[in-house]
Amino acid sequence: MITILSNIFIKNKEESVMRKSYGTLCSIVGILLNIFLFAGKYFAGMVSGSVAITADAFNNLSDAGSSFITLIGFLFAGKKPDPDHPFGHGRFEYVSGFIVSMAILLMGLELFKSSFLKIIYPEPVDTSILAMGILAVSIAVKFYMAFYNHRVGKKIDSAAMKATAMDSLSDSVATSVVLAAMLVMRFTGINIDGICGVLVALFILYAGFSAAKETLDPLLGLAPDKEYVEKIKQIVMEHDMIQGIHDLVVHDYGPGRQMISLHAEVPGDQNIYEIHDLIDRIERELNEKLFCEAVIHMDPIETDNEEVARMRDLIAKEVKRIDNRMTIHDFRMVTGNTHTNLIFDALVPYELKMSGEEVKGKIEEIVRNLEGDYFAVVHIDQGYV
Repeated sequence: MITILSNIFIKNKEESVMRKSYGTLCSIVGILLNIFLFAGKYFAGMVSGSVAITADAFNNLSDAGSSFITLIGFLFAGKKPDPDHPFGHGRFEYVSGFIVSMAILLMGLELFKSSFLKIIYPEPVDTSILAMGILAVSIAVKFYMAFYNHRVGKKIDSAAMKATAMDSLSDSVATSVVLAAMLVMRFTGINIDGICGVLVALFILYAGFSAAKETLDPLLGLAPDKEYVEKIKQIVMEHDMIQGIHDLVVHDYGPGRQMISLHAEVPGDQNIYEIHDLIDRIERELNEKLFCEAVIHMDPIETDNEEVARMRDLIAKEVKRIDNRMTIHDFRMVTGNTHTNLIFDALVPYELKMSGEEVKGKIEEIVRNLEGDYFAVVHIDQGYV
């Protein structure tokens, strides 16, 4: 159904427009389906006198509210940048997904509480054919909603849609267990409603926590995807004049709204205007291929000085004695009357169980122990990718 509706209503294939269109379409369908489930379950609950089905009906009504929150998130996220928000409103999508995940956690806590009470104080379970038929239809619809939300969420890389898919899957599993408990009660007379409810609640809490993490991480500032970083490096390093890159930072202001900054090492003896033109062309290429805004700082380095190259390779090898993942960049040599300064930055991994000052001290000691009068002027960096 979603495929048919998308072919009818989504004509503009531009990425930012398509994201908003898919999000809006899926949210509206979610609202309508949840209202349909609410009406059917509420009717069945009233006819059969089942409190459980009536409660499940209002759960679907709250799901309609969650879909409405997701809809609002996509509408706001699709707004164009303005003077107060020059980077756009893309993070609204993360906010709406986080709200949905909080709703999942709240539902899980409430279900755990009520299920635990049912274990202590068992209640009769309604086992009418009408009640079980309504639940079976609900399971099928919720599975379908989880399927299309997950598929669209993966297609447009939307944390909000993935959270909604997890919500639908949680509802489907919860209703399945309720139906299973009813069948056990109908054919054996054993009431396992409370035990099943606790198991479902634990599943829902786990799903809610996973969805919350997926939506909260981008808001806090998540390390970029390794594949995305490799694409950036590949595009930049394809140009012969670029000797290396470092200090790469990816700023995420919402899906399709990335800003990139990096330092590119270039030969220091080349024409500055030619290098500047190259940097401009690389920035435009990154924008065209990765749909991002890029800012590149050029770092001139000596490429024809054998002694500088030898010492740079030596220092790069020596710092790996501290940690094999460490690298150096911006290497320069300044020779004076009494000693030679080796000036460079050292990139230290976050996992290293040493402070920046400790690492700096070890590097200075390594340089002092080299043959010759060398002194290290080192700056400690930590990467963002």
